[in-house]
Amino acid sequence: MGDDDFEPRLGRQGSADKGARRYAGRVAVSAGLHAGIDRRSGSRFSGRRIGRGASVGRLLSTRDSLSSLRARRVVVKTSLVRLRGRGLGAARAHLRYIQRDGVTRDGNPGDLYGPEQGGGDRLAMTGQGHRPGSGSGLEPGLESDRVTEGIDGRDFLARCQDDRHQFRFIVSAEDGDRYEDLKPLVHRLMREVGKDLGTELDWVAVDHHNTGHPHTHIVVRGVDDKGKDLVIAREYIAHGLRERAIEMVTRDLGPRLDHEIEARLTREVDQERLTSIDRRLLARMDADRRVMPRGGDPVFHALDSGRLQTLARMELAEPAGGAAWRLSEDMEASLRAMGERGDVIRLMQREMTRLRLEREQQIHTPDAGPLVGRVVARGLADEHRDRHYLIVDGVDGRSHYLDIGAGSANDALPSGALVRVVPLEARVREVDRTIVAVAAGNRGRYSQRAHLRHDPGATYAFAETHERRLEAMRRAGLAGPREVDGSWAISADHLARAQRFEELRLRERPVAIEVLAARPLAELARGEGVTWLDRELAQPSVAGVREGGFGQEVRSGLAARRQWLIEQDLASDGPNGFGMRRDALAQLQRRELVRLASGLARELDKDFAEARVGTRIEGRIARRVEGLSASYALVEKSREFTLVPWRPVLEKQIGKEGGGLMREGGINWQFGKSRQGPEIS
Repeated sequence: MGDDDFEPRLGRQGSADKGARRYAGRVAVSAGLHAGIDRRSGSRFSGRRIGRGASVGRLLSTRDSLSSLRARRVVVKTSLVRLRGRGLGAARAHLRYIQRDGVTRDGNPGDLYGPEQGGGDRLAMTGQGHRPGSGSGLEPGLESDRVTEGIDGRDFLARCQDDRHQFRFIVSAEDGDRYEDLKPLVHRLMREVGKDLGTELDWVAVDHHNTGHPHTHIVVRGVDDKGKDLVIAREYIAHGLRERAIEMVTRDLGPRLDHEIEARLTREVDQERLTSIDRRLLARMDADRRVMPRGGDPVFHALDSGRLQTLARMELAEPAGGAAWRLSEDMEASLRAMGERGDVIRLMQREMTRLRLEREQQIHTPDAGPLVGRVVARGLADEHRDRHYLIVDGVDGRSHYLDIGAGSANDALPSGALVRVVPLEARVREVDRTIVAVAAGNRGRYSQRAHLRHDPGATYAFAETHERRLEAMRRAGLAGPREVDGSWAISADHLARAQRFEELRLRERPVAIEVLAARPLAELARGEGVTWLDRELAQPSVAGVREGGFGQEVRSGLAARRQWLIEQDLASDGPNGFGMRRDALAQLQRRELVRLASGLARELDKDFAEARVGTRIEGRIARRVEGLSASYALVEKSREFTLVPWRPVLEKQIGKEGGGLMREGGINWQFGKSRQGPEIS
């Protein structure tokens, strides 16, 4: 029979529809198998493969163990962020954050770049990792990667205006320091990701070199090239993106050599953290949590056996007869906690060594109570979740590590500032109980009018604080929207929702940080103003000041301040011991106010008008002025200026007109030229 001969063999005549259905079914099963979906299995639907890239992610995750072992390691962290509501403001803050100062090798702000064409081929690696003959590191026939730097994030945010969500990735290659520039790698990666997902992607990125491992923050719009919502399968997010990055880095730097693999695994045997050996042991254990060292290769058998012996010493594994071992149920969680604690201790040791301080180190927990001390360092504990830490040199002579929550929930702290850190609690507030009480007498609704009827002594400003509370809960999805008539429908479980709201806020801000002194302790001893030392001498509040470490510095500072106050005739040291004059603090505060006002009068060429109780303050809120005693707001008029106590609410009003009546407790501020709006205390 020739190549062109064809002899059809007809089968039994039947229903074409049935055959088509059978054929379609076979295609569906085959496609399902390639995507990792076995229609015949009784597994529960998980939704992991809904969206783009499901089959690619599944196929990429089936790398054989040998190639996986030789591949370069890359960590990819992913988050999906909703943009509707206040999400766009958070997206704007995120872009500012990843471009902040100090993230480049030179300590400069990060450069935002994207996929636009322009520039030249910038792929480069240090001589340490560039393989001879590998050329540019690009695939054969692949065009040069071109990257546009210094793009405007405002244009990207404008395109995100109507997006439902966005994706954020952090890509960190273990050997990323061997790249001279990460931009071409990221550009190639995002192009491959777009191919996997079947759409062009709109993204921006910033490279960071401020940690031990260089990494890149990538923000991807949540729309495809047709303008529709981009849905990426969890299968691809979990495996596909990381495996694509691993392929590229391994191709650029070459696979890891045998001695590199063996050296790394050998180091893992005794580590007090979750290791790759542990993950493989957990993956191979049976239903009774029993596992045996790998057979075949004697090297892997020795590594497994050594690691199991280490786990047994940590009481996380025990012999189960023969060569088998039984792994503890909390083994993974315990090892993760050990690893985190070890990272914290090493971080503290590094900071203490840098400052040449010898201190006992301690991880401060909420149940330990308030902490007073000097700020040694502040940094990122988890850059992906924006979790920050604080290291405080305590008056108890120890150095303390604290988780202070999200960076956006905490103000900037001056280096060396003296602070009091107080753990917060998640509990229902009195404002929540008042809302429920008002609603109970107003057919289940809260409004300003109903509040003033409920409590005739309340002010509009006070009622507004309750509305701001409801608005904050609404943004968190725990309260309904405000009705057209200005009222709020209060649910029967409102207090439970308020408790949940406080728990969510506690995750973002687990502690309150009060700055006791923004300047170093040595400057406070002879400062013309009320200092923390004066308040401690007048009414001691800090207990446990040890005669060692920073506690000794505090004791010396108190002694020096005591002597200075006596010299200034603001205190005496008689038979009954040391005592401050009754008006000493008022005199110190007055001295500072006069000193600040004199300097500003020369700077502004204007007269100083002192704010007295009962007088009305008018003018433009120019800026914040820092003193030893307190912070002041500079309120300017055409020919004079005034200094009044600073309030956080003034931060957003700088440059605007404002005014109010000066009272003992402060000013009830009104903003804007007409100043017909609500009062803010």
